[in-house]
Amino acid sequence: METRMNLFDTELGTKVGKRMYAVSQVIQQSPLPRSTQELVQLRASQINGCGFCVDIHSKDAAAAGEDAARLSLVATWRHSTVFTDAERAALALTEEGTRIIDGHDGVTDERRDWLAGAISLTYGRRHRPARATAG
Repeated sequence: METRMNLFDTELGTKVGKRMYAVSQVIQQSPLPRSTQELVQLRASQINGCGFCVDIHSKDAAAAGEDAARLSLVATWRHSTVFTDAERAALALTEEGTRIIDGHDGVTDERRDWLAGAISLTYGRRHRPARATAG
């Protein structure tokens, strides 16, 4: 496999890398526990098919205390019993927000309500995952 874009070698790559880092900073500053943050980033990386990112987030999750059994089940979390309701809510939100490119409508009201009940997170009505309207 050949690298498509070196994030450290071109001006465009540097800009993309900075944006991805900014997203990770928002996640790190959220009230989610660190292990859940890593699970969320791992799941988004799996969906996006980024081997580099899956590798990093798997290692970061292990460093945050996640065990190998749970890490191996992140991709099939819906069919596993090892995740808490709060983790399942965070993983569901991650999938809905990440799969927009697949034609998904973003985060549904039902998922938002479920998330609000499972974990206490305050998130703004911004961008497509929140189904904000323009104009």
